[in-house]
Amino acid sequence: MSKTKITNYENYGIKHIAFILDGNGRWAKARKRPRTYGHEKGFSSLFDVGIAVSKHNIPFMSVYAFSTENWSRPKKEVDFLFRTLEKRLHSVLKKVQKHNIKIVTSGDLKRLPESTQQAINYAKEESKNNTGTTLNICINYGGKDEIVRAIKRLAADESVNIQALTPDTFENYLDTSGMPPVDLLVRTSGEMRLSNYMLWQLAYAEIIFTPTYWPDYDEECLVRDLEEYAKRTRRFGGL
Repeated sequence: MSKTKITNYENYGIKHIAFILDGNGRWAKARKRPRTYGHEKGFSSLFDVGIAVSKHNIPFMSVYAFSTENWSRPKKEVDFLFRTLEKRLHSVLKKVQKHNIKIVTSGDLKRLPESTQQAINYAKEESKNNTGTTLNICINYGGKDEIVRAIKRLAADESVNIQALTPDTFENYLDTSGMPPVDLLVRTSGEMRLSNYMLWQLAYAEIIFTPTYWPDYDEECLVRDLEEYAKRTRRFGGL
């Protein structure tokens, strides 16, 4: 981890930073190791970066841990991902509590293995009263799927006047209800696409595509990207 000291980035308006965690497999391949080795290191990086984000006083962090499209991967790899997440959630919980991080999730958890759901729910319950950075783990998540599920929730709410519906009120039905929109999205590994991630929340986000593979992403990389963000002017459609 870098020891670089930076300004409190709330001064630049960062309330929500999001990450697409890409490059685990290629990172492992470059080291002549199996893809599972990369995923294991990737989950370690997830929580290490979460702690770094909390140190820099950014209130919300979202990470794309498993997409609705990732089910197409080999079952052996998918099973390993869930087992590894379960282990990491248990092993890092004390560290998460020490740094006052609150764990929440986005996505449809019902399809996950029962043991994974239990590990996630345990971590959420244990950290629910923490008041530092909220770490939003997006798992079995897809932007289109989230919007469709939000519409279903909206349709089931008999108190809603559809004619009076606004973007602000619609956001109450998203998985990220109560969270601010994403200010900065970072995608690792050099890929340059959104991959069905937080399509609503990214409407006016600044985006950084970095060639760094996710297992190598650390606090030094975070500082670099925050400094790049600080140079940008956000106009939100204005001049």
